[in-house]
Amino acid sequence: MGIINVTPDSFSDGGEYADPAAAIAHGVQLAAEGASVIDIGGESSRPGAIPVDELTELERVIPVIVGLRAVLGDHVRLSIDTQKPAVARAACAAGASLINDVSATLAPVAASCGAGYVVMHRKGDSRVMQDAPRYDDVVAEVAQFLREGAKAAAAAGVHEIWLDPGIGFGKTAVHNWRLIAHLRTFVDLGHPVLVGASRKNFLGLALEASDGVDFVPLDDRREASLTVATWAMAQGVQMIRAHDVRMTVQAARVVAA
Repeated sequence: MGIINVTPDSFSDGGEYADPAAAIAHGVQLAAEGASVIDIGGESSRPGAIPVDELTELERVIPVIVGLRAVLGDHVRLSIDTQKPAVARAACAAGASLINDVSATLAPVAASCGAGYVVMHRKGDSRVMQDAPRYDDVVAEVAQFLREGAKAAAAAGVHEIWLDPGIGFGKTAVHNWRLIAHLRTFVDLGHPVLVGASRKNFLGLALEASDGVDFVPLDDRREASLTVATWAMAQGVQMIRAHDVRMTVQAARVVAA
């Protein structure tokens, strides 16, 4: 799953693809590099992000979805990364067939659109989720949330359900590493699993500790992102959400071989 953030404030590439033409060109590049799915988001979900209104989000994402569908046809699947029902519906009408919902509230919308649906775990919303999150057992609690979310989505009529443990969404670095170490627990829940750890802060923290530096730039987290992606694939994870598609596809081919 290649990433297009049509936002000014996303943590990795905020503003880089705010222009629809630039976003469409990037989507074409991601498809050429081997992405099976392109995930388009018009509202940042990074820690501390300020929500945007519905109209703004629609104006950001719909032209990109329409443009990519026109250029790519049905060769690559399009996903909408949103928490808003109206945005999800409009995106599906424009050509998206997967709803990637960090709020885990849009299963009825996915069912009504006939779209696939990602149930993701998040503790708190973007504004507060990193304010000292606590768990008694992060693996067990996230697994229970995903189990119940998948059951609710199926009851709502969703026929394609993905599970995402929500790396970095209301978790400390220790929580993230525990979830990654126990990905098989989520795979064993019986639905395909999606993992998105690409370039996230906890990777930078690990590299800071190992290299003795104060800050690891986002571009220097690529190798760490690829390492987590390869581990995840080996644990049975079926989709990786990545900024760096070409190298991740190459890793997938090696794991498959």
